[in-house]
Amino acid sequence: MSRLLQDTLLTTASRYPDRTALIAGDVQMNYGEVAHYACRLAHALRAHGVTRGDRVAIFMDNTWQCALSIYGVLLAGGVFVTVNAQTKTDKLAFILRDADARVLLSEPHFTRVFGPVAEQMPALRILCTPESNALPAGVENLDDTLTNMPPTPPPQLTITLDLAALIYTSGTTGAPKGVMHSHHSLLFALDSINEYLGFTQDDRLFSALPLNFGYGLFQWLSAVRAGATLVLERSFTYPAQVFKRMHDEAVTSFASVPTVFAMMLAQDAKQPLRFPSVRLITNAAAALPAEFIPGIRRLFPRASLYKMYGQTECIRSAYLNPNLAEIKLESVGCAIPGTELLLLGENGQPVAQGEVGCLHVRGPHVMLGYWNQPEKTAEVLVPGPLPGEFLLKSGDLFRQDAEGDFYFVARSDEIIKSRGEKVSPAEVENAIYSLPAVQDVVVIGIPDPLLGEAVCAFVAAREGEELSVQQIKRICSERLENYMVPKHVLLLPELPRTVNGKLSRKLIMEQCAASLAELN
Repeated sequence: MSRLLQDTLLTTASRYPDRTALIAGDVQMNYGEVAHYACRLAHALRAHGVTRGDRVAIFMDNTWQCALSIYGVLLAGGVFVTVNAQTKTDKLAFILRDADARVLLSEPHFTRVFGPVAEQMPALRILCTPESNALPAGVENLDDTLTNMPPTPPPQLTITLDLAALIYTSGTTGAPKGVMHSHHSLLFALDSINEYLGFTQDDRLFSALPLNFGYGLFQWLSAVRAGATLVLERSFTYPAQVFKRMHDEAVTSFASVPTVFAMMLAQDAKQPLRFPSVRLITNAAAALPAEFIPGIRRLFPRASLYKMYGQTECIRSAYLNPNLAEIKLESVGCAIPGTELLLLGENGQPVAQGEVGCLHVRGPHVMLGYWNQPEKTAEVLVPGPLPGEFLLKSGDLFRQDAEGDFYFVARSDEIIKSRGEKVSPAEVENAIYSLPAVQDVVVIGIPDPLLGEAVCAFVAAREGEELSVQQIKRICSERLENYMVPKHVLLLPELPRTVNGKLSRKLIMEQCAASLAELN
C-alpha cells in the first residue's frame, strides 16, 4: 500500500527494475536506475540539512534530472517546489522567499536568474548539474554531492498527511500563490486519474508539458504509478523533432493543450501527420474548441479523446467519457472517480438542472490551502456538507445537463455585462474558433458609456492564413445573440501567454492598453 508519493517509485522499481521508466533526449533510464539516483539525492539533501517538511526548489528545464529530483526531494522527507524554467529573477526571488526554501536544485545556465537571488539569501544552498564550464562561486556540483551516497532509501519519517508539494500558480493577478498538496491529496488524485485513463505498464506516455505544471507533473507521476514509460520533451520548440520521437518511440498516450493541437493541425494542413500508435489523447488547462476534434481524429486515428477540467488546487475535477467527445462537444464531463462536484448559487444553495452555478469540488484531492495566505485560503475553501469539511470553490461558472455532465460557462470574474445581459466570453470565443483561419481568441469586456461593458475580441490568425474583422463579426452574428456579437475586434500577430502556456487576459490588456484606450 502506498502511503507516500515516493512509495510509488520504490514499489515499481522493486517489481520492475529493468523496465524503461524515462526517455529524455538521449538519456534512457530504467526504474532501478531512477530509484538509485533519487535515493542518492535524498541522502545528499539530508547531508545539506534538509529535514522533514523543508522546501526544496527545483529550477530546471524539462530534463531527466528535473524528473528524478522530484522523488529525491520526497525521499529526503522534503517538499518539492518546481519552478518554471522561464521564470525571471524577481518572481524566482518571491517564490524562494515565500517558500523559505532551504536548497535550490538548478542548472548553470540559469545562473543569470538565480545569481542575484543567491546574493540576497546567503543561507540558501545551491546545487547545480555539472557542465563543461566551472560553476559560479558558492554553487556546488550536484554530481559531486552524490558521490559515495547510498542507493537505498533513507529512513522515512513522513506520514500521508504531510506536505509533499508547493505548486505555485502562474500569478496572472497579483503575486503567485503556493498551492499546498499533501501526500494524501496527490496520491488520491493520481489513483483517480490513472483509474479513468486506464494506464498500464505497457503504456508509453508522451509529454512536452512543463513538470512544474500540474498537468505535466502528473504525466510523470502517472507513468511511475503504472510502471509505464514517460517520453519527456523539453518543449515543442522543434516540432519536426518532436513528431519524429513520437513515431520512433511508438508512444501510446499524448497529453497536450489546445495551443499545441492548433499548431499540429496547421502542420497537418501542409504535410499530413499521423500517429497510429497513440491509444489515448488528453486535453486540459484550457477548453478544446469543438472545431478541432475532426482534425485531431485524423492525427490520431486509433485514439480515445479525453477532455478534462481541473485546477492546481485539486489537480483534476472532471473528465468526459471519450464515447461522448463528439456528442457533447462543449462538455467537460463528470466528476473524477471518488469525488463529487456541486453547483451552488450565490446563496450557497444548489441550483436547478440547467441553471448556472459556481462549481464546488468535494474530495480528498482538494488542497490544504495557500501557503502563508490564510485570507485567500478562506475565500476558496468553504464549509462543506459535513461538519469540519471544506469544499473548493473553483470560481468557475458551470451548468449541468440531465445526465450529470458539466459545461463550462465562464470564470465568475470574467462574465461580461453588456446591454443588461450576461455574456460568456467562452461562448463568443467558441463561435470565433469555428473559423478555420483562427489560431487563438480571447474575449474580454471593456468599459462602455452606453453598453456598460462592450464585448471585445482579440484574435490571432494561423500562420499563412488571411482573416478579417468582417469575417469574425459575420460568424458571430450567425451563431450568437446580437448582444454577444463583439463591438470591437482587434487582430494581432499573436496573443501573449503565461509561462505555463495559457492565454492571458491580463497580459493582453497590458500590451493593448493604448489600443483599448482609443476604443473608449
